[in-house]
Amino acid sequence: MYKGRLDKVYAGILLAIFGGIVVHAPLSVGLSTLLPHDTLLIKSWKEILILIAATLLVAILYRKKQFGLLKDPILLLIGGYILLHILLSFYALHLGVSITSVAAGLCIDLRYVMYFGLVYICLSLYPDQRKNFFKIFMFGAVLVVVFALLQVFVLPADILKYIGYGPHTIEPYLTVDKNSAFVRINSTLRGPNSLGAYAVIVLGFIAAAIAKRKIPPMRQSKMMAAVLVVGSVVALWASYSRSALIAGIVAVMIAVTASLFKKAYVKIWVGVGVVLLVALGGFLVTHQNSSFVSNVLLHENPNGGSAVSSNDGHVTSLQQGVSRLVTQPLGAGIGSSGSASLLGDSPLIIENSYLFVAHETGWLGLGLFVAIFVMILARLWKARQSYVALGVFASGVGLVGIALLLPIWADDTIGIVWWGLAAVALAGAKK
Repeated sequence: MYKGRLDKVYAGILLAIFGGIVVHAPLSVGLSTLLPHDTLLIKSWKEILILIAATLLVAILYRKKQFGLLKDPILLLIGGYILLHILLSFYALHLGVSITSVAAGLCIDLRYVMYFGLVYICLSLYPDQRKNFFKIFMFGAVLVVVFALLQVFVLPADILKYIGYGPHTIEPYLTVDKNSAFVRINSTLRGPNSLGAYAVIVLGFIAAAIAKRKIPPMRQSKMMAAVLVVGSVVALWASYSRSALIAGIVAVMIAVTASLFKKAYVKIWVGVGVVLLVALGGFLVTHQNSSFVSNVLLHENPNGGSAVSSNDGHVTSLQQGVSRLVTQPLGAGIGSSGSASLLGDSPLIIENSYLFVAHETGWLGLGLFVAIFVMILARLWKARQSYVALGVFASGVGLVGIALLLPIWADDTIGIVWWGLAAVALAGAKK
């Protein structure tokens, strides 16, 4: 389809977001250090670009008479999800949530679903842009894993403090339960848990490409694949994120098994799951007193540590989230939890993506979100003959588990990258 200047700007904005999001954390911290009065504007660059792209899309669809593209069931559900958020914003203000928290909540809750819709329509209109999204994803993945390798083997742990990282922005690194022997790196992301989740996405993608023999035979391509595999594994390990480690194993197993067996035999999946559980249980039993198990897997430092362990924190957050889910069918309003709530008078952190959505948008919002996500996964699985769709599906299943313990979709990088890749995979399958 013919592309005019408006079309190129629209596609260019989406590509800029896709590429810039993997370095969003260091750039926003560094620029905010230099321009402290413009911190909010600097952090909001991606949301501003998403709104601009959405405005351009309306103009493009009007000019091309292509509003029929919006009838796709996924896009209709996303439209309903956005509309619900707008209505609940007024409800949140009525409940006393500050307007700043409401605005931040809208950005955090909607940016990744809006980005999915924008990319999906973009590639439906201009399928030739698909290769550009691939190039940017690969370049970003190499950048993240290479910097992770440097942090593990070359650079000092606190290297990021020189660009403004610290107690008032993002910690340059963390440790496992205050044990300096286990340093948790960030790479270019917001924290170790984000890095672990990003490594899951890359591993799912590259495992599907290798299993389906889609790595080009050129030496350069093979070297890039090797760097991504090694770097992702090291980044996953050095993040010391238990949920990400399990998710990474699940993503790779799904990608490999689905490539080897054309039909989805239930017995195969059950057998693989049982073997993994037995192996994990046996390891824990035989190594229960080891430093590795106590620190890395259990996050319990026998020589001291945090006053409140991360395990207790997860349990407490889960209990609070479930209690609020049962008693608040309409939710507590947009911006009432997560980082948006820190801008108001009643901060609340819920370490579960699904309970996070329920707390903000109630039962209806949770139902819509689950419907959107399940529909995307179902379409990815249906298109699994494509290594792209299979890789995104495999990592998506892994991220489902991470989301039980962390509000992973509230992380700007993870949300934009996975949902953007899902749009690329599904738009490609559609064509």
